[in-house]
Amino acid sequence: MDVTEVVRAAGGVVTRRSADGALEVVVVHRVSYGDWTFPKGKLHAGETEEEAALREVEEETSLRCRLERELGSTRYADSRRRPKTVRYWEMSVVEGNLEPANEIDAARWAPLEEARDLLTYDRDVTILDLLE
Repeated sequence: MDVTEVVRAAGGVVTRRSADGALEVVVVHRVSYGDWTFPKGKLHAGETEEEAALREVEEETSLRCRLERELGSTRYADSRRRPKTVRYWEMSVVEGNLEPANEIDAARWAPLEEARDLLTYDRDVTILDLLE
């Protein structure tokens, strides 16, 4: 019997209020996939999903954040056709300036409507909609 283990990942929807009070989120562009998404990544051995979410956001955006609330999760087949789940948390910035790092070549703050248009995957838009 072929049992495929689920790839576990976690990420964050980093939020802030603009000068006019509008909610903005961080979206990142991954050069290897050519997509716009939220910062996320696979869990390391022994790491909790919360720890992975915070680590991945910092590694990809240079922002140290804190967890606010869990938003939800997505399930899909990864690029190698393995089942994958990603749990997301709303996060707020503790310190740092937004700068792309690792496999990320662009990172930006975007108002919700702009983020909705930028995001490549419907599953990410579904997570974004959970903010409202």
